Amino acid sequence: MAYFVSSRRLTLAGAEHMCDTAIAGARAQGITITVTVVDTGGNVVAIKRMDDGRFHTVHSATTKAKTSASNKRITTSQGAVGQDLDVTQALGLAMAAGADRWTAMPGGAPVIVEGECIGGVGVAGGNWVADAQLAQSAVESIGASTQLA
Repeated sequence: MAYFVSSRRLTLAGAEHMCDTAIAGARAQGITITVTVVDTGGNVVAIKRMDDGRFHTVHSATTKAKTSASNKRITTSQGAVGQDLDVTQALGLAMAAGADRWTAMPGGAPVIVEGECIGGVGVAGGNWVADAQLAQSAVESIGASTQLA
């Protein structure tokens, strides 16, 4: 019986690289974002808000990052295990999990390395399509995936 396992950890350098990648992509699109990177426990490793970024995007990006790390999948309007949700169910799930622990908003992506989730990235400030694309690009920029094998 094993009492501990070896695991990978996300480094500050990796988190900063993902932030920089998302911000470069946002600049290219002419949008202003906040990007947050969390570790596997939902602890913030790095957060960057672009100049003139709206202050509420800090909370949104952080919640997206935490949700994707916890669920080990991209954030969508579906529930924690991929079930369809109506607005009442989505709000109820967010309230039950905690205001900073779960969201149905796109823009969060897990950081998967060799089948292990080592964190999450959240992007907020653009439209949901842009946020999701920037989060995906950020993860891929360090050679990680957003999908479990």
